[in-house]
Amino acid sequence: MREVSNVELRHLRYFLVVAEERHFGRAAARLHIAQPPLSQAIRRLEAELGVELLHRTTRRVELTEAGRAYLTRTKAILSDVEEAGQEARRVAAGAVGHLTIGCVGSVTYSLLPALSRHLAVELPGVDFSFRGEMLAPDQVEALRSGEIDLALLRPPVAGESLSVTPLRRDRLVVALPATHALTQRKQVRVTDLREAPLIVHSADRRSVMYGVVLALFRAAGIEPRVRHEVGETSTLITLVAGGLGLAVVPEPVTALALDGVVYRPLVRPAAAVDLALAHRADRAEPHLSRTIELIRGLASSKSSS
Repeated sequence: MREVSNVELRHLRYFLVVAEERHFGRAAARLHIAQPPLSQAIRRLEAELGVELLHRTTRRVELTEAGRAYLTRTKAILSDVEEAGQEARRVAAGAVGHLTIGCVGSVTYSLLPALSRHLAVELPGVDFSFRGEMLAPDQVEALRSGEIDLALLRPPVAGESLSVTPLRRDRLVVALPATHALTQRKQVRVTDLREAPLIVHSADRRSVMYGVVLALFRAAGIEPRVRHEVGETSTLITLVAGGLGLAVVPEPVTALALDGVVYRPLVRPAAAVDLALAHRADRAEPHLSRTIELIRGLASSKSSS
């Protein structure tokens, strides 16, 4: 198939306007060019095709049978060219594409609902999918394999192949069964949990929160009494509601409101964990960059609200 040049596309546009106006003078005025160059351009187009497209008279121009057929295809070609240009501009602006976002448990229940609504409004041309309740090590592996494109996770994140953007710090709270005596207090100290049975995220799955909780207790001179290890935040809070133990979790988990669970701030020492956004360092698509900026803004607003 012979490639269509810019000059030939211009000739197609000239032909379309002449066919619509049925008059060279009006067509030239509409195109903002002189009439002789317009007539010459149409003649060159007909010569290249080897067919007559127009019947010319002193008063009017009429399409030949070949001209009517050519006009139909011309409209389709110019429409496709325009749509291709619009699509290219949307891609360059980051307005179209597909992204899969992985979320750590606390984000799944706090930031994700607002995030999904925000992205749908701001980037309606981008197809988003979400994977919730992913521990940080699983997200890192999914990023490297291309299973997900962005990860909302708890650092640290190892590996030079990933770009990590800090988003905010979330303070830690204690999730208590509603019948527990500590619910009568406005805040809880780590030393208050000395003998408490704990429910934690799984050590086998290399949970960041598992290491955070153990370090917090040991810094206070306490060896934590771990009763249950779980893989998902929803399961962890469900076990607390069932009275099987207490849990130290990031504050956004309080968005997971279950009957039988009461949350209290953790103090002395006050502790917090970071939330970060990660993606592969070799990724720089416009829609990815726009999504990162939107997530940063939303996470910041949620942090200050």
